[in-house]
Amino acid sequence: MSAKWLHLLVGLWLLAVLTPSVRAVDPPASRRDADLLKQKIALIAERSSAAPSDQRLQTTVTEQEVNAYLVYEAQDYLPAGVVSPGLTILDAGRVSGRATVDLDQIREERKPTSLLDPMRYLTGRLPVTATGVLRASNGVATFQFESAAISGVPVPKLLLQQIVGFYSRSPARPSGFSLDDPVALPARIREIQLQRGQAIVIQ
Repeated sequence: MSAKWLHLLVGLWLLAVLTPSVRAVDPPASRRDADLLKQKIALIAERSSAAPSDQRLQTTVTEQEVNAYLVYEAQDYLPAGVVSPGLTILDAGRVSGRATVDLDQIREERKPTSLLDPMRYLTGRLPVTATGVLRASNGVATFQFESAAISGVPVPKLLLQQIVGFYSRSPARPSGFSLDDPVALPARIREIQLQRGQAIVIQ
């Protein structure tokens, strides 16, 4: 499994986490769905190493497969302090996700001093949710923030950015992901078309 793909999956939920909407109960994650996504990732990676072609190659990935993969395959790659991530693919390019996040780690490092700093009052492991529009074309993905919440309480984009930045840090990106920065798609992916419950990856 390519580290780029694991970072992409983690990045997707970090970039797009939704204020919960009324929806049916999610089906339990299955090992079969996780294995299906592993096979599709391997196919996409294999295609990326082939000679360039004008032919558009499509791979459909379902929301259920992504969430099963997060349960069965991605746990060892998630940042310490982040558990139970999930992704929802909505209409019109909108994506959502959720995760339980240890906010004490951020608060201890930042040591907020202002009484107006929200991190001063956020403690323990809390559910973080958000929503936005993900656009991916010409080999680049961008995210348009719409809303976010912690334990159901709306929070500003700046606070979500602090959480995303802290938990997506790496030696290559010491400040982590920025919600406003474009992200280069790996494996010669040209475009990702989002439809309710699924994404079509085009190489």
